[in-house]
Amino acid sequence: MLEQFKNRNTNGYIFYNFEKSPKNGWEKFLRVCKRSVKPELFVGLWIVFREMVKIKKNCHTTQYPLEKMPFNQRYRAIHRLMRLLESGNERCIGCGLCEKICVSNCIRMDTSVDKNGRKFVSEYSINFGRCIYCGLCAEVCPELAIVHGGEYEYASEQRSLYALKEDMLTPIDEFRKGAQAEFEGYGSLSPEADKSVKKTPLTY
Repeated sequence: MLEQFKNRNTNGYIFYNFEKSPKNGWEKFLRVCKRSVKPELFVGLWIVFREMVKIKKNCHTTQYPLEKMPFNQRYRAIHRLMRLLESGNERCIGCGLCEKICVSNCIRMDTSVDKNGRKFVSEYSINFGRCIYCGLCAEVCPELAIVHGGEYEYASEQRSLYALKEDMLTPIDEFRKGAQAEFEGYGSLSPEADKSVKKTPLTY
C-alpha cells in the first residue's frame, strides 16, 4: 500500500509521503483545522467549564484577596517580636545572637543600660529588602523573642523596606486583649515540645 507513496531519488534514499502537500490557501486552512481542532480539545474545555460552574464549596481556587489560605506555624514570613505573657515586657534581652548569625547582614541592634544597670534594646531594625527568610535568627534566639509570623503581605514602593522594633513588637493594647499566643510562629517551641524533652536523673 505504501508503494504508491514511495519516491526514490538519485542517491538511493527512500521518502514516504503519507500526506499530500496543500496546493492552495484553502487546503492549508483545512489542514490547520484538522490538526488543531480535535475531540481532546473539547474534552479539556468541558472539564474547565464544569469546574468553573461548580458550587463555591467545591471550588479549588482561593478567591484572593477576599480569601487567604491558612499557613502552618512553621511558615517563615515577616518577623515578629514577642512579649512575656506574665508581665508584658519584651522577651529580647539584647544578646545580639540574631545579628551575628544573620547571613544577609540585615539585622541591626543597639543596646543601652538603664538606671538599674540592666541592658535593654534601644533600637532594633530588619532590612526586609535583604532578608532571605532563612529563619536562623529565630532558631538561635535563646528567649524565643523573635519568630516568623504569618504576615506575608508586606509590599512597598521602595526597593529596600525597613521594619523597626515598634513595627514588629506586639502592641501593648492588643497584647492585653490576648492578641499574642505563647507559641506561635517559626522559631518558637511547638505545643508538643515537652514530649520530646528527656528528663535528667536529677528530676526524679
